[in-house]
Amino acid sequence: MIDRRLFTHFDWLIFAVTIALALGGLASVYSATHSHLHSIYRKEIYWVIIGFFFFLIAIILNYSLLERLAYVLWGASVFLLIAVFVIGRSTGGARRWIPLGFFSLQPSELAKLALIVMLAKYFSTRTIPEKGMRFKDLIVPGLFMIIPFALVAKQPDLGTAIILWMIFWSMVLIVKVNFSVLASILATFAAAAPFVWKALKGYQKTRLSSFLDPDADPLGTGYHLMQSKIAIGSGGFLGKGFTNGTQGKLMFLPEHHTDFIFAVLAEEWGLIGSLVMLSLFMALILSGLGTAGNSKDRFGFLLAFGITSMFFWHVTINLGMVSGILPVVGVPLPFISYGGSFFITSMIAAGLIINVKMRRFLLG
Repeated sequence: MIDRRLFTHFDWLIFAVTIALALGGLASVYSATHSHLHSIYRKEIYWVIIGFFFFLIAIILNYSLLERLAYVLWGASVFLLIAVFVIGRSTGGARRWIPLGFFSLQPSELAKLALIVMLAKYFSTRTIPEKGMRFKDLIVPGLFMIIPFALVAKQPDLGTAIILWMIFWSMVLIVKVNFSVLASILATFAAAAPFVWKALKGYQKTRLSSFLDPDADPLGTGYHLMQSKIAIGSGGFLGKGFTNGTQGKLMFLPEHHTDFIFAVLAEEWGLIGSLVMLSLFMALILSGLGTAGNSKDRFGFLLAFGITSMFFWHVTINLGMVSGILPVVGVPLPFISYGGSFFITSMIAAGLIINVKMRRFLLG
């Protein structure tokens, strides 16, 4: 029997924000694809329906179940990431999807949630030294991150690998790490930068070079960014109106229904529409942090915080990418960008935040 107190503490704000973002994403995908990619927005309708179902499941089931299944979920995500290299489908030089008949699964998206659950489980059961974690305290959680990170980077999918990396360090910092250890790690990363540069693939180096000087090759490596800026700038204050954008419709803007969909939204809805969307994301992130701070247990705190950090880094990197503030690394915008696996992952994540808040006054 469902405890009535769950409804008393139900977070209607996050629920409403999630639905608004999902519907806004559906409208944006329709606008970006209805004139030339009819099958895309039709699939997006199905994903919204399926995502809403998983959203409700994530709200209803007690989140403590995830704590008991943490190792299983993490192991399953690693297994699927390995399976990608055996039975996965390759598109555009990247092997990221497992075909399952009527749809393709992208395990790297599920790996984000699995990593958050695993780290929340691990840190919630460990006693953290008063001065913060030392090197030896980071070995095990570091392995939980580096294994999926390496598998995702191998696909290659640098954007998702970066998100896994940022989630890990966000959770490590909130748990507390020794300052001298942190300084040593930062110094090591700085010293390793030249070697990391050499290890990057050619197209990844090109993206970084075009970020530093997109005007150097406006019809080549800098094309994505130049067209994105044109779309965002041409929207003005009020925008051109729904389905009246030209950069996406006329195919000037590549990836206009996935990673660069914010440019389509900004062109059609202008500054006002962009600020509304940003306000929705801000409400989601602040509510997620509030839920973490008021959770009933340490696992709930870390789970809500980890999910919130995932949303934060996705939004920050995507908006920075499409506006030219950050390099293009292929990070989609939660709820807005087209993509079944990512949309479902985002809906589950939002549902879990509501789940944690609903149960903060319950003992079981």
